[in-house]
Amino acid sequence: MITDPIADYLTRIRNAVMANHRIVEIPASNIKKEITKILFEKGYILNYKFEEELVPGTIKIALKYHPVTKISAITNLERISKPGLRKYTGSEKLPRVMNGLGIAILSTSHGIMTNKEAQKLKVGGEVLCYIS
Repeated sequence: MITDPIADYLTRIRNAVMANHRIVEIPASNIKKEITKILFEKGYILNYKFEEELVPGTIKIALKYHPVTKISAITNLERISKPGLRKYTGSEKLPRVMNGLGIAILSTSHGIMTNKEAQKLKVGGEVLCYIS
């Protein structure tokens, strides 16, 4: 049993990037699917596929690398809010990652979204992770 599925998700991606893997498989959940969609929309991953044949299902993520230098689009994944210590922020104090070059993923009352989308909607929430 995994006590922190989001940290497990981020660690699997981080390990795959460090090992220069092209594809990583992760057990699926609704929150992981939403985070994967955000990573795809923001250009951090090449593609993704949700496979629902098995009971929990899996997420296959194709990682994105620079064609010449082979450097990953994802340079840093950092879990912020943990099960033992939740981190919440209001709409007026939303975090900026790498001076706006990275994104923070938040769980808000309007669903999972980035810090920039939350700023437009003027909502706060739980800061799940930073990605740059």
